[in-house]
Amino acid sequence: MIVLDKQSALFTLHTRNTTYQMKAGAHRVLLHTYYGPRLENEDLSRLIRGADRGNCPNPSEAGMDRTFSLDILPQEYSTCGVGDFRLPSIELELPSGSRTADLRYTGFELRKGKYALENLPAFWSREEEADTLVLFLEDAAAKVAVELYYGVLEDCDLITRAVRVVNKGDETVRLCRCASLCLDFPQADLDMITFHGRHMMERCPDRQPLRHGVQSVGSTRGASSHQYNPFVVLCGRDTNEEYGTAYGIALLYSGNFEAAAEHSQFESSRLVMGVNPYHFGWDLAPGESFTSPEAAMVCSPNGFGPMSRQLHRAIREHLIRDPYQGARRPVLINNWEATLFNFNEEKLLSIAKAAAPLGIELFVMDDGWFGKRDDDNTGLGDWFVNTDKLHGGLEALVPKVQALGMKFGIWVEPEMVNEDSELYRAHPDWALTVPGRAPARGRNQLVLDFSRKEVRDYVYGQLHKVLASADISYVKWDMNRSLTDVWSAALPAERQGEVFHRFTLGVYDMLERMRQDFPKLFIEGCCGGGGRFDAGMLYYTPQIWCSDNTDAIDRLRIQYGTSFCYPPDAMGAHVSAVPNLGTGRTTPLDTRGVVAMSGTFGYELDLAETTQAEKEIMARQVAQYKRCWELVQKGDYYRLTDPFQNPLYNAWSHVSPDRRKALVSVVTGSTYATPPFMTLRLKGLDPALRYRVNDGDSYSGAMLMEAGYPLPLPQDDYLSFQLLLEAE
Repeated sequence: MIVLDKQSALFTLHTRNTTYQMKAGAHRVLLHTYYGPRLENEDLSRLIRGADRGNCPNPSEAGMDRTFSLDILPQEYSTCGVGDFRLPSIELELPSGSRTADLRYTGFELRKGKYALENLPAFWSREEEADTLVLFLEDAAAKVAVELYYGVLEDCDLITRAVRVVNKGDETVRLCRCASLCLDFPQADLDMITFHGRHMMERCPDRQPLRHGVQSVGSTRGASSHQYNPFVVLCGRDTNEEYGTAYGIALLYSGNFEAAAEHSQFESSRLVMGVNPYHFGWDLAPGESFTSPEAAMVCSPNGFGPMSRQLHRAIREHLIRDPYQGARRPVLINNWEATLFNFNEEKLLSIAKAAAPLGIELFVMDDGWFGKRDDDNTGLGDWFVNTDKLHGGLEALVPKVQALGMKFGIWVEPEMVNEDSELYRAHPDWALTVPGRAPARGRNQLVLDFSRKEVRDYVYGQLHKVLASADISYVKWDMNRSLTDVWSAALPAERQGEVFHRFTLGVYDMLERMRQDFPKLFIEGCCGGGGRFDAGMLYYTPQIWCSDNTDAIDRLRIQYGTSFCYPPDAMGAHVSAVPNLGTGRTTPLDTRGVVAMSGTFGYELDLAETTQAEKEIMARQVAQYKRCWELVQKGDYYRLTDPFQNPLYNAWSHVSPDRRKALVSVVTGSTYATPPFMTLRLKGLDPALRYRVNDGDSYSGAMLMEAGYPLPLPQDDYLSFQLLLEAE
């Protein structure tokens, strides 16, 4: 709900549990007044005060009033070069060479429903589920207009933001920075949680107090990256899972990003988030505009748990576009860890024939099926079937798999090219390379210039033929290297700062075309595993391969960190063989199943190497997942322990929205002599109901949450068990 006070230019955005407010104050400066737990009918601009502060300039309109300074005021969209020395939201390079932006409020527009962004991902809703507010700002001297977009999804406690910059002048203006979100706080006694990592160990939470100065995370790799995630949390120093205020802020963007927080000299703080200004510059000719990616934020007055569940609900219901539309996604098996590049039709069919009796429903053919692709040095870019491996092509193979009662999927990596490929030999200029320099390689491959439409059209044309040649229901879209040598032959020297962003827009364009042309196709995102796990990709790919690390114990940490923003049903998770290829660790098959069952369940191993007893366990795992899938895909997720802090065991649960069913999962750590007795306190149950546990004894919800459930003493390393709770 949006409440307007036109007379005082006060704008209040209400969600179910929170309030966000701003006001056009003196000299038409748009001030941020409040974001926090819901308040009613309050003008909180009274909390904003001025003072004569040394070295804090005053705008010309203030005259002799030395108490009015942009360097002190909480701003809704911070400026640069005109008196505010904190983090800027926007930076313009004007025809004179000056780099300033001075924005003043000029008006507003209120719309029913949620705004959409052209060529960019955004949360969506039915008209009655959301409202949109647009605030208009202008730099009169630069003749540049800025439109601030706010979407309010009241039931999800979600507020979204985006920015559109328009050149209304007669000369070209360069946009050097354009943040999606600026969020000012009157206090600085906050912690900032970021999610760092690396390939095969992504999204590890890191909680640090805001210190004086600027602290930031971001990516300059051309993807949101394994190293940092475009999601951050600001919270009180004592905030935990169930207590304290927590702000979760996500950027719907899959390219270079920056999230920067500043603790100011006057003990206030500011968060700015958006496209990374590194190697960014966007020329706006007269009449042209630039639109920033969308940012989304929630405020939880009751800790991290509700914050995450608010985000999960919003992502499930208003971001992901799932061709299964809430139905159970099929349990899959992927051949990569079983075969690598060494396979043919007979080998693939042998895996499928062994998988079908276990209840597995989707066979995914990974890397190596196309071009001359026998290793990772050749073939990328040649998207036609290798008929030496697959006699008769997909037209022959897919019906044979379907005859076993299984769907069929393939792996692709459209953004990449090998120099040993027909595509590169015909179009070497289509790769990102810098004139006069030998290019850097990653995984022995180069990156195609997806900022160019002709490149995308060619690659998509090849993929379209493949997808139309047989009944393919699933695509795993991979990206296995970061961007270097970022220079496009299609742009002049002065516009090379546009390449990174245009590349990301090109990826979105390809994905949207694929979705439109093949509406029943399910696309899973992947970037060397979890290197592009962000809200922007979830708009196009309903799930993302969480990590190339399939070790069950490492996955406890990876999936824990991922859950702070992203719902479990967005996390691609598989059972793989042991010893694990990445870590060498051996864990029980039961445990690998329990961990994978907390995401989108599947297998990635050679069934020919499994025993009959292991196959029986796998069949039980598949049956258990099919029994409990609604809890994972639709339920509320509760983190019961922190795997980074608790070496004894890790536990989590999925609870149905009506609180009548729950699936509790527990994985123990390494055993040692005389371990303590462990009692697990559950969350999210109805205290007034009684729950039968695994069809056995029943307990009250109050007892299970307050007193807890006794855990058995572990008899070996990395054991697991699950509790299925059903209300009587």
